[in-house]
Amino acid sequence: DFMQASWDIEEVQAKGIQHLASFVKDKSAFPCLLKCTEVITCAMKTHIDSLDLQVEGCTLLLEIFSQALEQGVMMALDECVASCLLHTVRKHSDNEEFLSSLCTLLMMVSASEVAAENLRKVGIIPDLLSILRRFLHNDKICFSCCAVLWSLAVSENNGDQAVLESAVPVTSAVLQEHLENGVVAESACSALWALSLQGCVTDSDCEPTVALLLDALRRNPERAVLVKNGCLALASLVRLSETAALAILLDSKGSGIDLIKDEYHLHFHEPGVAEALCQLMNEMVQYDEVMLDMRSQKMEKLLSEIKLQFPFS
Repeated sequence: DFMQASWDIEEVQAKGIQHLASFVKDKSAFPCLLKCTEVITCAMKTHIDSLDLQVEGCTLLLEIFSQALEQGVMMALDECVASCLLHTVRKHSDNEEFLSSLCTLLMMVSASEVAAENLRKVGIIPDLLSILRRFLHNDKICFSCCAVLWSLAVSENNGDQAVLESAVPVTSAVLQEHLENGVVAESACSALWALSLQGCVTDSDCEPTVALLLDALRRNPERAVLVKNGCLALASLVRLSETAALAILLDSKGSGIDLIKDEYHLHFHEPGVAEALCQLMNEMVQYDEVMLDMRSQKMEKLLSEIKLQFPFS
């Protein structure tokens, strides 16, 4: 009430946010803090020029959302709050340190389908792509932004196809830049899977995207989620084009079939990985020339192994 009575006074909003932050460690105060997210974001929007207030507001929202995720509470932010966060992103788009925290916040927010839809509605995707281009070197920003892209692109109601298509080269650039960083590479592979699922990868991007995904699998073989989502992305690309299937067979860094075999044997206990690999193989055998090659490389043997390992799946 104190904050809402004096929106225009920056000091009142700053003191209000600081006072609310003092309750963060009190678990019993959590249900009340959940109701304060709109007040905090409105204070941030009203005093958007004050970086100190933006930082304090963002830090408090991060604390609230972290607790919400820990307790399994899904935060479905409305379009007004999503719009406030977008204004903050745009106003402070050059401040790398602040954006790092803000993008983490957006990642947490986008875990909710409703919030993800509202972020998409207010048009945040071009801003995310702009941030990625500018801060490609920042692993924390890249990880968070790719996670948000995944949440926004995976929705069936994905909006402007052209905007999503423009996300493919940027996400690929993230993956290329952070191939050795398993956490970021995993996030980028997930985003590419969502984008390929929506048919956003153009014919000209198909072959280089396949090569990049195979590279990510080779560099991070131990990461089960990356392997699973990487294979699902490849399956989506193969479904769209025979070029993708041939690119897997003829990859310049080694046979994609051998890679599939290696990944299965490394994760033979992971049903999600096995299922993704089967989905990829199922798409590949739709093309006669590819199927003949797979047969000559004794893929039936691998399929029999998978069938024995997961007889009831």
